[in-house]
Amino acid sequence: MDKRLDKHETFEFGGPWGVVAIMTGFPILMYYLWICLWFYDGKLVYPTSADDIQPFLLRMWEHVRKDASPNAYAWKVYSGNFFFQLFIAWVLPGYPQEGLPVPSLGYKTLMYNCNALQCLYATLITSGLLHYYNIFRLTEIIDNYGHLMTVSMIYGFGVSLITYLYAVLTNTQIRMSGNFFYDYFMGACLNPRLGPIDLKMWAEVRIPWVIVFFLSVSGACKQYETYGYVTPNMAFMILATGFYINACAKGEECIPQTWDIFHEKWGFMVIFWNFSGVPFSYVYSVVYMASHDPSSYRFTTGGYIFIYTVLCTAYYIWDTAMAQKSHFKMETQGITTFRKTFPQLPGCFVKNPTFIQTEHGNRLLTSGWWAYSRKPNYVADWTMSLTWGAIIGTTTIIPYFYSMFFIVVLLHRCTRDFERCSIKYGKDWERYCAVVKYKYIPGIY
Repeated sequence: MDKRLDKHETFEFGGPWGVVAIMTGFPILMYYLWICLWFYDGKLVYPTSADDIQPFLLRMWEHVRKDASPNAYAWKVYSGNFFFQLFIAWVLPGYPQEGLPVPSLGYKTLMYNCNALQCLYATLITSGLLHYYNIFRLTEIIDNYGHLMTVSMIYGFGVSLITYLYAVLTNTQIRMSGNFFYDYFMGACLNPRLGPIDLKMWAEVRIPWVIVFFLSVSGACKQYETYGYVTPNMAFMILATGFYINACAKGEECIPQTWDIFHEKWGFMVIFWNFSGVPFSYVYSVVYMASHDPSSYRFTTGGYIFIYTVLCTAYYIWDTAMAQKSHFKMETQGITTFRKTFPQLPGCFVKNPTFIQTEHGNRLLTSGWWAYSRKPNYVADWTMSLTWGAIIGTTTIIPYFYSMFFIVVLLHRCTRDFERCSIKYGKDWERYCAVVKYKYIPGIY
C-alpha cells in the first residue's frame, strides 16, 4: 500500500493546466492586493469601462515597475536573511529528533537537527543590535514591501527549478507524472538536504515566519516613529505572529512527524508558498495599518478584549493539539523523552491515550483534542487566521484574504489526506471515522 501511495496515479489541482494557472495567477494576485492596499485605500480597483482596460493595466504595471522592482536594497535584505538563516541553521547546536520511517527509503528514519529556537534567539538579538546601532533600521522593511515581495518571488521560482533539476539529474525523483509543469509544481524530491540541514523543514520555519514576524515589528516601529505609540491592533499582530514563530521554533521536533515532511514533495507549491506566499499575503493587515491613520481601525476596549481572547484560546488549542499528535507518534516509535522548551502548555501530552490500531501498523489517535475532531488543529489555525484580518475591522476586505484562502487550502488538504487514509487503512479508517465522527467542528461538521 505504501508503494502505491508513492506512485503517481492521479493529477491534483486541475492537472498541468491548473498548476500553470496557479503559478501564473497567484503572483499577479499578490501584486494586485498589495497595490489596492497601499495606493487605493484598501479598495478593490478595476477598469471603469472597456476603454479603461488598457490604461488600468498600465497603471498597475507602473505601480509594480516603480514600487516593486527587485532593487539592490531588496536583494540585500532578502538574501541577507536567507543566507543568515541558512548559516545559523548549519552551525548552531540543536535537539536531535528522529523522523518517521520513510517508505521510499526502505523505511529508514532520518535525523533532524532542531535548532530553530536557538536560531530565533540569534535572529532577534542580531536584528535588535542592527536596529539599535542604525546599521539596519527595521522600519525600512515595511516601506520596501513591494520590492522585497518581488525578490521573494524570484527566489521561489528559482529555488523550485534548481531542486527539480537536481532531483532529476541525480535520479532521486519520486512520484513523477511525466509532465514538466505539473512535476515542477508538485516537486521531484522528497528529502532534500544540504549538509546537516533538511531544506524542506528549514524553509517551512526559518523563512516565512521570520519575515511575517519582522513585517509586524517593522509596522510597529513605523507607527512609533510616526505617532509616538503603537496601537493595540499592531501590538496584536506582533503577538499573533510571535505566537506562531515561537510555536514553530519551540516545537520544531514535532515537525518531522507531519505530513508536510513525511509525504509532501519539495516543489513550487511548497517552496514558493514558504518563500513568498506566506510572508507577503498573510499580514495585509500590517500593510494597511502601516499606511493608514489609527482612527480608521480603532476598537472599543471590549472589542480588544474579545479579539485578544479569541486569539489566545485558538492558539492554545492549536499548540496543544499539534503537540498531542506529535508526542503520540513519537511514542509509537519508542521515543519517551520529550524536549522541554518555553512555553510547554498544559494539555500538550495525553497520558494513556486511546487509539485505533490499523492492520497497516499505524495507530490513529482518539484521545485529547483528537477525540472530538479529526482536524482540531486546522479549526484552531483557521480561527487565528481570521483574527489576523479582523484586527482592522471592516475598513477593507483585503486583510481577510489570508483566512479566505486558508480555508480553501485546508479543505483541499483534508480531502487529499482523507482520501489517502481511506486507501491506506481501508476498513480501519471506517472504524476511526465511526469513533471520531466530526471532521472539523464537534457537533456541527
